[in-house]
Amino acid sequence: MPLTVAVLTEQAEGERRVALDPANAKKLVAKGFRVLVQKDAGDAAGFPDALYAGCELNGDAAAILGQADVYLWVQAPDAQRLSALREGALAIGLVFAHRNKDVVGALNARKASCCAMELVPRISRAQSMDVLSSQATVAGYEAVLRAAGLAPRLFPMLTTAAGTLRPSTVVVIGAGVAGLQAIATARRLGARVEAYDIRAAAREQVESLGAKMIDTGVNAQGEGGYARELTDAERQQQAAKLAEHLARCDIVISTAAIPGRPAPKIISREMVEGMSAGAVIVDLAAESGGNCELTEPGKTLRHNGITIDGPLNLASLAAIHASEMYSKNLLNLLELLVQNGQIKINREDEVVAGCLLTHGGELVHAGMAKLLAQPG
Repeated sequence: MPLTVAVLTEQAEGERRVALDPANAKKLVAKGFRVLVQKDAGDAAGFPDALYAGCELNGDAAAILGQADVYLWVQAPDAQRLSALREGALAIGLVFAHRNKDVVGALNARKASCCAMELVPRISRAQSMDVLSSQATVAGYEAVLRAAGLAPRLFPMLTTAAGTLRPSTVVVIGAGVAGLQAIATARRLGARVEAYDIRAAAREQVESLGAKMIDTGVNAQGEGGYARELTDAERQQQAAKLAEHLARCDIVISTAAIPGRPAPKIISREMVEGMSAGAVIVDLAAESGGNCELTEPGKTLRHNGITIDGPLNLASLAAIHASEMYSKNLLNLLELLVQNGQIKINREDEVVAGCLLTHGGELVHAGMAKLLAQPG
């Protein structure tokens, strides 16, 4: 019997992406999988049912899950939906268990083996499975477009009959995947771009995109390319230097986030109040609390003439490309988990061990178990 892969309409409000786009669904069918797709599951992403050739369409989510050997999703489904999942099935998607403890319980109740895509280790071998990076690429691009729409000024320098307009100055905080895409997009729109990152090693990538690195005099490069913890004196030095640049900029794109932890507070109220009237802050870390002290997730507000935007789920706005990349990430992981037509959970494999959240009715990810055990 072929393995059955299930894809349903996403439950999260405003979510337009789908876990399996038609092109990758076709690849699964060609490899011998049976693919069950809920009717209209891809419609919001721009993929009508007619494009899912070779797949079986069904309107009943519970009936689909009852047959599923593999269940793919974008955002974690609710516990009620998971209660219909076939016992012992393989589940793959974003979970963020620290925010969805009931999902962990529901997965364990069905003895599901769940691979949480946000836990895929950041190693070379797993780059093709790195959902956080693929979706951050989209979010960084969309953040700049959002800022351009909110700003009361144009991005490029323009020489007109009415005079010359200076280019907008954009400061990008965090030179990870989202930050680098934000830099590239702002540059394409003609802005003058500066970047802030506590890792000195980010300078080469920032400058390769035509932006200027803000030199704070502190190198917080840690092991594995990640930032180390700053001392109090280093934080004060960093903050003072950043405040100088924020006071002169027109747009801020803030992208600093830590999976499983609240976003670091980088932009204080005092920094905001020191900015020029009409400036815009787009805080990509809003979902985990925000990098700005004044950010309210899901809201756009004004403070002393400054616009502070806390968008949620920006990747969903470019649903076609975001879904295509997300689907490919899932399929690359699925290839690792399915061998000779059978699901094989090899917990000795570094990638599998890194992202396996639940298995056999237990929470098996040590790091997440420790996090969930913490009070609050």
